[in-house]
Amino acid sequence: MLARMAPSSPEFHDDPPVPPPGTRLEGIALGIDVGGTGVKAALVDLATASLVSDRIRVKTPQPSAPEAVLAVIESVVARVLAGHDVPDDLPVGCGLPGVVKDGRLTTAANIDKGWVGWPAQDRIGEAIGRPTMIINDADAAGLAEMAYGAGEGVPGTVLLLTIGTGIGSALFIDGALVPNTEFGHLEVSCKDAESRLSGAARERRGLGWKAWAREFDGYLARLELYVQPDLFILGGGVSKEYARYGQFLQRPTPIVTARYLNASGIIGAAYAAAAAQRRHVLQASEGPAVEIARDDVDDAAAESPSHAAAGEGDAAGEAMTAGEGDAAREAKTARGAPELELASLAPLETTQASESAALSEREPRARRKPAGTRAMDGDKGNETATKRTENARRQAQPRAAKTATKRRQRS
Repeated sequence: MLARMAPSSPEFHDDPPVPPPGTRLEGIALGIDVGGTGVKAALVDLATASLVSDRIRVKTPQPSAPEAVLAVIESVVARVLAGHDVPDDLPVGCGLPGVVKDGRLTTAANIDKGWVGWPAQDRIGEAIGRPTMIINDADAAGLAEMAYGAGEGVPGTVLLLTIGTGIGSALFIDGALVPNTEFGHLEVSCKDAESRLSGAARERRGLGWKAWAREFDGYLARLELYVQPDLFILGGGVSKEYARYGQFLQRPTPIVTARYLNASGIIGAAYAAAAAQRRHVLQASEGPAVEIARDDVDDAAAESPSHAAAGEGDAAGEAMTAGEGDAAREAKTARGAPELELASLAPLETTQASESAALSEREPRARRKPAGTRAMDGDKGNETATKRTENARRQAQPRAAKTATKRRQRS
């Protein structure tokens, strides 16, 4: 499984991890979408956003307490994976209806309040036997549409709204996600917008499409005032009925429907998890390169005692420069490589452990050097010997001249 890396590798501080704009991935990942009415999951081809397994959907249990929903997630995932040969390091993402921080929900919309503060990320991972990343469900849908769908390549401010049991939102600025916006909870007529304008609210209130659309148009006008979007993308279950209400929306901002409709949440959760796994691998791969650079500097310093002659000091300086250059080039290669395998970190950790054990058996000054540095050791030794000879000649010339002068004076 391969992931094409971006040219640069910034430090990552976002929670949950957000894929940089333009991230392209390859391979397979598992996406799970937990909503107020259904739990859905499927395997996703990350190169094409197509589902490569059956899309399994089971109704969300009522009440939707964490342990009850967890049992449904476990069952749905088992059905999705049945008959599929997937890698042990399969990325798994799960969209949940609430604000996500530190692997937990800090709010719970259209789902039991017991989810707030419950260790959802850890417990879901334990239940299905695979590390899992959780993300806001609307943010997951937005990532799918920006990476593969209706928002792909669209600059400026893009706002996706998922309209179903509730109203979720995903805000993007020049392709970058601003997570956990939850614009469905803006106040409309003294109530949460989703309590009046979601798909479930329309049915509960008995509104026809025209009446509902006129109220929804006023909600879009509020959002235009707040964020001045360049594009609205409508997703969720209501997006499938756009032909029945689209003509009643009068906003100046362009409006399109999500390309992947109800599957956006599954695709986006899988995509987000795979991108987060790639970051993990990328950061781990940079660590050994930085350590090599430090070791080379230490080795070069050890080869140049402070009391050495001027010629030896020059040679040691050149050795340090060459060693640092090799290490820097290797570190740069690790950060900027065009492709990086999305494999489990276990093999990487095993390799690092075995190298550390081998290094500990040697003297500190005999640490392992990169192959390029070891190959140059002979050349460095020749250069050092040449410099010593030249220095000796320069020092010998004045002494020889003085000796000749004394001999002529004696004669």
